Amino acid sequence: MQATDWRGVFPAITTPFNEDLSVDHDGLRDHVAWLIDSGSTAILPLGSLGEAATMSFQEKVEIFRTCRSVTEGRVPLVAGISAMSTHEGVALAKEAERAGCDGLMVLPPYVYRSDWREMKAHMEAIITATPLSCMLYNNPIAYGTDFLPSEVEELCVHENLHSVKESSGDIRRVTAIRALLGDRLAIFVGIDDMIVEGIAAGAVGWIAGLVNALPEESVRLYDLAMSGDREGTRELYEWFIPLLHLDLGPRFVQLIKLAQSELGRGSARVRPPRLELLPEEAEGVRDLVRRKMAARPDLVR
Repeated sequence: MQATDWRGVFPAITTPFNEDLSVDHDGLRDHVAWLIDSGSTAILPLGSLGEAATMSFQEKVEIFRTCRSVTEGRVPLVAGISAMSTHEGVALAKEAERAGCDGLMVLPPYVYRSDWREMKAHMEAIITATPLSCMLYNNPIAYGTDFLPSEVEELCVHENLHSVKESSGDIRRVTAIRALLGDRLAIFVGIDDMIVEGIAAGAVGWIAGLVNALPEESVRLYDLAMSGDREGTRELYEWFIPLLHLDLGPRFVQLIKLAQSELGRGSARVRPPRLELLPEEAEGVRDLVRRKMAARPDLVR
């Protein structure tokens, strides 16, 4: 994977489970193939949406291998690398390389929140553990660690750091990173309902969530925004935005999986401590999905 490969729509894929909550590898293969067939430009397992925190080390490696069996020769496979310790993160990065992954999305530690000196050491250890192309994942809302633009710049001494996923919720970060680094890093939007604004500010990619349920619509929205078709972008974005809001809050995994289920793509099963939504909550999501699909605009303009 080269620096130029970091652009387009990268689904942060959900992880399907069997009834006993083991990983459904057959369902995973089908899901990855469908996302690629629908226009996704890469596949990214084991991000926050993939429930990585509930996975054992070996389960993560097996997920990489299953995804690789589908992506090989088609699109890049970018492994989400998150762990409780630096040692485990480094080990997982090396296993991802052995499994045939093309790139890494590197996250801060799950629960430890500290200063830049320690966070820099953690991220550098994983980035330098393999020669694979890397993305830095900045999500202070979920992880309590905020990589400031000046700190992102410091990490750019590593030539295999090619991208940053910006999930701070502040669209000005895209501008701030570009002001410091120009085109040195490919900037990806990591929050669904900020994609159009992010592209306008200079982002070139989207780590997307609702793409798991609506890949054709997600890819089309990205393409319209990148092409500068303001009217087409506005029409599709205004239709899509209530659904894209499902990618917010602590229960975004449950919400997106439920949307998938309503559209016939997987089940709503999640691993504890997450629980499926209460019936009245679930019905509200199903009603939203039904209403929006009934009013779906023509995507071909």
